[in-house]
Amino acid sequence: MKKMIAVLVSLTLMCGVFTGCSAANAPNAAERQTDQLRIVCTIFPEYDWARQILGDQAGRAELTMLLDSGVDLHSYQPTTDDIIKISTCDLFIYVGGESDAWVEDALKEAANQDMVVIDLLDVLGAGVKEEEVVEGMEAEEESGAAEEGPEYDEHVWLSLKNAKALCAYIAEQLCAADPANADAYAANVNAYLEQLDQLDRDYQTAVNSAVCRTLLFGDRFPFRYLADDYGLDYYAAFVGCSAETEASFETVAFLAGKVDELGLTSVMTIEGAQHKIAETIVQNTANKDQQILTLDSLQAVTASDVAAGATYLAIMRSNLAVLKDALN
Repeated sequence: MKKMIAVLVSLTLMCGVFTGCSAANAPNAAERQTDQLRIVCTIFPEYDWARQILGDQAGRAELTMLLDSGVDLHSYQPTTDDIIKISTCDLFIYVGGESDAWVEDALKEAANQDMVVIDLLDVLGAGVKEEEVVEGMEAEEESGAAEEGPEYDEHVWLSLKNAKALCAYIAEQLCAADPANADAYAANVNAYLEQLDQLDRDYQTAVNSAVCRTLLFGDRFPFRYLADDYGLDYYAAFVGCSAETEASFETVAFLAGKVDELGLTSVMTIEGAQHKIAETIVQNTANKDQQILTLDSLQAVTASDVAAGATYLAIMRSNLAVLKDALN
């Protein structure tokens, strides 16, 4: 599937060439201030981090979030307009995992040869984790890509510790791109890092005082980084990047048995309207009275959510409240 997306991106780029697409006819190009920094982010956490670092200097930048309609990172396909925005920007921030395989072709078309590119996985280096299959989890169908090497867990933004490192790096690059306002960016990122530090401490305090330390997801599990940060154990139906939506009887039975064995009072899900697997797990437990709780993986934040005031910190604080409920 991801190889198919890369092929589609190549076709999109070719279409752009044949129809005369260029930086000159990008949307609103004529209206853009020549001294504005053009920053393109693929997903909401990157976008909000950049927004917080810009702070009251936001007018200095044209900030774009590509995945702004609730489309999941794993199924996103860039449009011709998206490719043009990337090719003409000054700073491009993306996750860098297998889901972003299309980026390599997009960057080949870059009109701005001085563009700074930030690959989150590359910045974290050895801190990036491979996806793991834990006991009871559905194994993914082999796609023939196994021999190409390990598949890494892309959900690095769900670790507050990672967020601190990534924000510091983004700020460093922003200061280099706009040295006239470097002092303002440095002050903004330092204030933001203090807020991330405090929330990180709040998470650790909550886990330290928890009744149990195991999460069970009737869903995908994109929270590996968060779980490892605070020493939490977990069971889940699927790995974080899985495209599967149906769990086998064996998986449901195993997870329901774990709920009973561990005396869990909650079955977890990620954001979304359908929680059928979690509901089925509950119905197969002895008591059938567990609550279904949702942790937000920040993968479906829309432009409307942003306009309504959504921030990375606010969503992670809401997740902390849910986590406290699930562990007690």
